[in-house]
Amino acid sequence: MLQASHISFSYGESKVLDDVDFAIEKGKQVAIIGESGCGKSTLLKLLYGLYDLDSGSISWKDEPVLGPKFNLIPGHEKMKYLAQDFGLMPYTTVAENVGNFLSNIYKDKKRERVAELLDMVEMTAYADVKVQFLSGGQQQRTALAKVLALEPEVLLLDEPFSQIDVFRANVLRRNLFKYFREQGITCIMATHDSIDVLSFSDETIVMKDGKIITSGAPKFIYENPENRYVASLFGDVNDIPTKMLGSANRFVYPHQLVVVKQSAFTVTVSHVWFKGDGYRVEALCQFGKVYFDHHAELQKGMMVCLALRK
Repeated sequence: MLQASHISFSYGESKVLDDVDFAIEKGKQVAIIGESGCGKSTLLKLLYGLYDLDSGSISWKDEPVLGPKFNLIPGHEKMKYLAQDFGLMPYTTVAENVGNFLSNIYKDKKRERVAELLDMVEMTAYADVKVQFLSGGQQQRTALAKVLALEPEVLLLDEPFSQIDVFRANVLRRNLFKYFREQGITCIMATHDSIDVLSFSDETIVMKDGKIITSGAPKFIYENPENRYVASLFGDVNDIPTKMLGSANRFVYPHQLVVVKQSAFTVTVSHVWFKGDGYRVEALCQFGKVYFDHHAELQKGMMVCLALRK
């Protein structure tokens, strides 16, 4: 189990994390979400042992994770951390980067391991290309393969798919998270992407201003947001008075609203965006703007009635 017990951390006089406390079971996939500057990346660095805590403690399997004051080389040996700058060697090849920390005693096994990882991140064709000639997305895929090379027990990922093309990121997510589960790797990922959270994490930790404001199963948090901030992390959200819809939940996502022939909730269309499988509509009502999805294009100025989708 990875345990963070009431940890706090400051950069100079500025407090970045304040009394953060949680426990993660071995083999679980956890997403940390929150607005930029909320402390996600700093938390990952502390879990890895790159900084010294102001207070509190961190442990993995009851073994303390200590910072630079206690380690000549910062970082826990059973963990791997992938930062947003990737940490690759630009003048060596993709294969050399991935196999950098693997033993040269059994060269055949090393080649097999490197080949396996490059195949997983779809970088086989670039094995002999120097990193300096890769795109940002290709470097990110190479870095993912590199941190997996030594089969870490805990993997700490900071925005791991941020520079990867959407179509490739979807395949890569499926490949990697399937591999993590098969190998029992505990993965903690800081992300802004709701796909990472909803589709692949077992637990979600929501942060704001250096504190954890809620945590739990991603589906529950998505369907029962505590406030507008939590709901907005998953995309557009409407804050609708409960009396308008007869709902106990005032925070409603666009796909939860549907156009009906008659209701007490009438809005005027102000803008429409095509999004592939339909349209995202912005409309004006008595308490401001509201967003909903519709299968057909609506004309600006139209008045329509809305209700909760059943």
